[in-house]
Amino acid sequence: MNAISKIFESDIKRREINFGIGDTVKVHYRILESGKERVQVYEGVVIAINNKDNDKTMTVRRISYDVGVERIFPIYSPRIAKIELTRKGHVRRSKLYFLRERSGKSARIKEMRGGQALVQAERKKQKLKEDAAKKETDAAKKQDTPEAAA
Repeated sequence: MNAISKIFESDIKRREINFGIGDTVKVHYRILESGKERVQVYEGVVIAINNKDNDKTMTVRRISYDVGVERIFPIYSPRIAKIELTRKGHVRRSKLYFLRERSGKSARIKEMRGGQALVQAERKKQKLKEDAAKKETDAAKKQDTPEAAA
């Protein structure tokens, strides 16, 4: 197995996809502005997921000041800090491009039955993962300090 496929495997393990088409997500995206890095949150509906192994992308659409804005995010990008599930949508299409022509109430997506419970469970899972990662980093820092060795 070559080095590139090992890197791809680590990327896949790093990010599980816990959302689908029609779901509302918050994408925490790292942006570099004038030498400083900050996190920008982009919330919208996932209208498409394009699958090409590790080049998997998602198109997120939101309405900003009465104008529809779409942004394409590479799912395995290191620039994405996290993807937070806000709402589970129930749709019967793989691409929701028809939402581009719709506005107002006709552009709404039904919520999946039991969707709120699924979102709550997903948030708990994500919080547990973040806490475990934080504990690991804290333990590593304690081992690296000279006070712990003495």
